[in-house]
Amino acid sequence: MALDDFSDTIHALLGSGTGDGDFSNVTGFPGGLPYTPEPPVDARRRYRTIWISDVHLGTRGCNARLLIDFLDHVDSETMYLVGDIIDGWRLKKKFYWPAAHNDIVWRILKRAKRGTRIVYIPGNHDEMFRQFSGLNFGGVEIRRAAFHETADGKRLMVLHGDEFDTIMLAHRWLAFVGDTLYHLLMSLNIGVNWVRQRFGLSYWSLSKMAKHKVKNAVEFISRFEELVARAAAERGVDGVVCGHIHTAEIREIGGVEYYNDGDWVEGCTALVEHFDGRMEVLHWADIMKEREAAEAEARMMGGRAVEAA
Repeated sequence: MALDDFSDTIHALLGSGTGDGDFSNVTGFPGGLPYTPEPPVDARRRYRTIWISDVHLGTRGCNARLLIDFLDHVDSETMYLVGDIIDGWRLKKKFYWPAAHNDIVWRILKRAKRGTRIVYIPGNHDEMFRQFSGLNFGGVEIRRAAFHETADGKRLMVLHGDEFDTIMLAHRWLAFVGDTLYHLLMSLNIGVNWVRQRFGLSYWSLSKMAKHKVKNAVEFISRFEELVARAAAERGVDGVVCGHIHTAEIREIGGVEYYNDGDWVEGCTALVEHFDGRMEVLHWADIMKEREAAEAEARMMGGRAVEAA
């Protein structure tokens, strides 16, 4: 599937009003080649499997710059898109789709074309794609949930996680109110990081800090993790991978390995499996900062060598 075809498909789906909201205000997606081409990277970090979720394309909170950098510097045999890749909730209110968001879609489709297995598990924000579960679009498999076997033989259940969100299940209206307040906080987060970038400072998440400081948020996260781990134990798997709560984590709960790949709004994290089965959370803002510092030092050393010559 070409990017233009993908754009037309999304536009038709959203414009049809399929799902809970009316998407008739969607005017179209830009198509064509990426605005920012893939740079030549001599040595990408290679992993057996990569999990990312909660990208929220179609919102100003999506940290497209860091995600594009991530996609340009890593590769894998399999990639799981664990929900909330596109934010239908926000798109139905106001259409927002900059070129950088197209670049992300283009890179994912290009990855599928190169032979990477791409499995897309829609979440609550992109639930309009759940009706296509079992189908394959341009090398992207759409699934309601999936099971993954690691290199060392562990069986993992993979799902977005909104199925275990009691607010989503019992009080859907409250989830929408919370979503609105969350995006207000993310707008403030964008302003804070614009100022930090002006002063040469690295990315910092205001909303992530606030979440970890609020007692109720911490209790909700802990309860959510326990519910997901219990469901995995009941299905007889060794572990579970999810997203949804924007909190990256690796820990054991009741004999089950719980993994959350985080998000690309606040934390900018991905979960990866190494070729020996070892699991790791990558904090890409930190990795990017270290790489840029090393590159700056190399340029400085190169300049000194020229001067000395």
